[in-house]
Amino acid sequence: MRLTSAQSLQLWHDVALAQVHGEEPDLSVRQMSILLTIYMEAPPHTVRGLAQKLGVSKPVITRALDSMGKLGLVTRRRDETDKRNVLVQRTVKGVLYLERLSDLIATASEKLGPT
Repeated sequence: MRLTSAQSLQLWHDVALAQVHGEEPDLSVRQMSILLTIYMEAPPHTVRGLAQKLGVSKPVITRALDSMGKLGLVTRRRDETDKRNVLVQRTVKGVLYLERLSDLIATASEKLGPT
């Protein structure tokens, strides 16, 4: 299925609006990019590695992880083999958050109709 430009923007709009109106936290685009990277790409994930992947500084990643950690979407711990590294880990709450998000996206895409 290939979406037109208008359908793509409509889908993004509908999903973003549903997130704002819903009870789930609405993450920034940067936070969502970090979260999806953690959950969709194979671990291990480090602050340094995420910063490099997203092309931002480590403090940017740290601030985003602080916010997402408070929401219970990710956790962090020191790498026991290399104490300089901070490992970022998935949580059950984070998995459930993304499952609900994927359901929201699927529902919104169904409303677009045939392409």
